[in-house]
Amino acid sequence: MKKSLIVLLFSFMVYASTLHLALSANPSRINPILATDSASGEIAQWIFNGLFKYDKNGTIVGDLAKKWKFLSPRKLWVALRPNVVWHDGKPFSAKDVLFTYRLITSPKVFTPYASDFRYVKRVKVLDPLHLLIIYKKPYFKALQTWMIGMLPRHILKNDPDIMRSPFNQHPIGTGPYRLKKFEVSGDIELVANERYFLHPPYIQRLYYHFVPDPATQFLMLKSHQLDVGGLSPLQLERQIDQSFRSFYAIYEQPSHGYTYLGFNLNNPKFKDKRVREALNLAVDRQELIDILFFSHGRICTGPFMPGSFAYDPTIKPPKVDLQRARALLKSAGYDKKHPLKFEIATNSNNSLRLYAAQIIQYQLAKIGVEVRIRAMEWQAFLNTVVTPRKFETILLGWGLGLTPDAYPLWHSDSAKIGGFNLVGYKNPEVDRLIEEAQSTVNMAKLSRLYRHIFRLIVADVPYLFLYIPNSITAVNRSIKNVEPSIVGIMHNEIDWIKP
Repeated sequence: MKKSLIVLLFSFMVYASTLHLALSANPSRINPILATDSASGEIAQWIFNGLFKYDKNGTIVGDLAKKWKFLSPRKLWVALRPNVVWHDGKPFSAKDVLFTYRLITSPKVFTPYASDFRYVKRVKVLDPLHLLIIYKKPYFKALQTWMIGMLPRHILKNDPDIMRSPFNQHPIGTGPYRLKKFEVSGDIELVANERYFLHPPYIQRLYYHFVPDPATQFLMLKSHQLDVGGLSPLQLERQIDQSFRSFYAIYEQPSHGYTYLGFNLNNPKFKDKRVREALNLAVDRQELIDILFFSHGRICTGPFMPGSFAYDPTIKPPKVDLQRARALLKSAGYDKKHPLKFEIATNSNNSLRLYAAQIIQYQLAKIGVEVRIRAMEWQAFLNTVVTPRKFETILLGWGLGLTPDAYPLWHSDSAKIGGFNLVGYKNPEVDRLIEEAQSTVNMAKLSRLYRHIFRLIVADVPYLFLYIPNSITAVNRSIKNVEPSIVGIMHNEIDWIKP
């Protein structure tokens, strides 16, 4: 009798409520190995699980994997959780992991995530709940590779074309929610997976309202039609009242991205480190943050995410020193009669970057530097400026990951056309450390290597690291168990309770 009562109460908690959210774009493919747009990724995260995930502290923990250990630097043994089932009730097993790996690496499947598996040599199924992953060489992202969502072999094994499969609009996963409704340019509804291996989510339905216009999303928040929504600093400071704050709790955290001014290091002006150091001392980052974000941001001190294993907290922002900046420019051959002149190139469809360029232009004028600004439409900017490296400086941004890979941005091999080392940064010691780090599976050693890389890059001043804006989220105050963390506000949504 007591057990029946507990089940009844638990069922009431699970099926009692709906969480209202907004989506500004249509998902293209709700398939974790094909989801490259943010809308697809947003929906797929509720439907699929990987072998591993990040916990609220950014530590790697098991998801579908229950236990694991490295038998050697190249051999990873994984034990899967027992009693995990797909949304259709079929059991999840090691064969699904092998199938997902083969699908991702198939020449018939076009996915950017295939490169994450480039060091995997073989996946061996030992039994339904155990497998052995063998790498070509030790790889520092051996676990992160398997954070991608697993796919059901029993559904897709005979599918002739996964790229065009109906599965991509009617997905079946192991995740906490099942897709109930999906309409192109329409709303999306997900319902709780009552057999989810941790526990069924306490909130029964996730209802995504399709709202392409940000202004309309904001109006829906103000009228309490959404339970969760993002706010801009301007909206937070100037456009909400006390009734809004009474209904919503405001959570503010550093976003996972930074803006930088990158120097073309092949340009004679910027080969001279004194010039780069002078500009570094003349730009007032805090003023940028105060003007652009109403102070809702933090100064970026280097290339890796604050709070991650790669971040070096001992590196402090450069202090504005206009006198020292002028002296460095003079020693490099620039003065009032022969001022330093250069162009900042950026994309015109990002108003904040354009404003940032104008503020930097104003700040550098104080040390006699003459800055021109060229703003272009995004695609034209990429094709005619960024890709062919036809710039003096560029104002752009990068995303910040919990497990950064320094190779694409900072290794000299990536300085070629088509690579992401856009500024042509080359430091043999940084190259050596990146290569050593790629073969390091010991996290303590990896942290030491990456912090060293962090310090060397900052000392070389290939960028002016500028700012990390805050991510501001409003959440209905009636919702219980909300725990903001480095991985986001909704990492523990299955534990949220909405009365």
